[in-house]
Amino acid sequence: MFSISQDFAPPFKLIAPFFVIGSFFYLFASIYLFGIDPSSVTFDQPEVLAFVHLVLLGFVMMVIFGAMAQLVPVVLEVGHFGVELFYAIWPLLLIGSVMMVGGFVYSAALLPYGGVVVLIAMLIFVFEIFLTMFKVKSFSLEMKSLFIANIFLFLGIIFGLLMALGYAGTISVDISALLKAHIFAVIGGYISVTIMGLSVVLVPMFTLAHSFSKRPLEIGIYGMSGGVALAIIGSLLDISWLRTIAFIIALLSLGSYFRMIYVIFKTRPRKENDVYAISLMFSYGSMIVSLVFGVLYLLFDTQKLLMAGMWLLFFGFFAFLITGHLYKIIPFLVWFERFSPLVGKQKVPMLADMVPYKSSQAQFIFCAVGVVLITLAILSSSKMMMGAGASFMVMGTLAFIRSVFYMINFK
Repeated sequence: MFSISQDFAPPFKLIAPFFVIGSFFYLFASIYLFGIDPSSVTFDQPEVLAFVHLVLLGFVMMVIFGAMAQLVPVVLEVGHFGVELFYAIWPLLLIGSVMMVGGFVYSAALLPYGGVVVLIAMLIFVFEIFLTMFKVKSFSLEMKSLFIANIFLFLGIIFGLLMALGYAGTISVDISALLKAHIFAVIGGYISVTIMGLSVVLVPMFTLAHSFSKRPLEIGIYGMSGGVALAIIGSLLDISWLRTIAFIIALLSLGSYFRMIYVIFKTRPRKENDVYAISLMFSYGSMIVSLVFGVLYLLFDTQKLLMAGMWLLFFGFFAFLITGHLYKIIPFLVWFERFSPLVGKQKVPMLADMVPYKSSQAQFIFCAVGVVLITLAILSSSKMMMGAGASFMVMGTLAFIRSVFYMINFK
């Protein structure tokens, strides 16, 4: 277990917009799936690039930034260097994300402007987090992971901006090389390492697990960081064998991280399978299948296997890990701000009472079925199955938005 203090936590009104906006981007990304043809989908298509940025910038990054605004000062037990800066981050990230998606879909001329806005938002975030971390004399492994992750985020947004300028014809660059480096830096370096660092704080806290070794996490974080660094070098210098080695290292690192999560779940005192637990089970199950597809892609070099693996990574692993944790994080933050002053004075709700059972279960079922159907659609190139999966995803994300508003407005 981790000792967590709320003394330095920012107000919930600062955090809430990140979660609400991220939830709507989750819905928009699900609707966008209707326009994707699984029989001809490739990573370099403008429609696919728009979809990826819709998911990663609008949903994943938005929610992670909100969670980091809350968790970094709580775990470090120091106040933010400039907490008011987060009031500027979500509008800038929102505007930049919309402009980036619009640039890929409608006019490439929007990309440099959207890229600059996103760059400003992320630079504010990165430097605020760095300056907050520098107030602490010694770093835990979790804080080291966040430090490493933010370095990769800084590199990723630089690569992304150069790529946006090249895509719009402003400068001449090797877009293919920058795209690979950008993907490795953001997905492998920032998102994956951040999830490793944060989940070892959140998962034990919400499952009451303790007395487990963090050695597998250490291997996972440093292994993933080294693999991503090699992948970036291999991409920029166009060394395919170096990228392959980096990919193998990344797969082994995720396997080491997953081993620790498995031990936590196996030994956890809190055994009930609520929506949080089943969301994490589906999330990590998706990661395992994604890793299998990654290995098969290395062996057979089939594009469909890579696309199916990335889909499961985005909407199976990332999405369910995020939504599952929001069912714990939002009630906790709302309870602390709204109900903790009333403890001992009047009856207050339990955290479980603040999670809507029907809509949370509906979200899990519809989104899980949608993820499976779209995985099969990619592998079989079935447009009909793709439409069916997208329909389930839309229904699930609508249920999730309903749950988010219910938890935020619980009285």
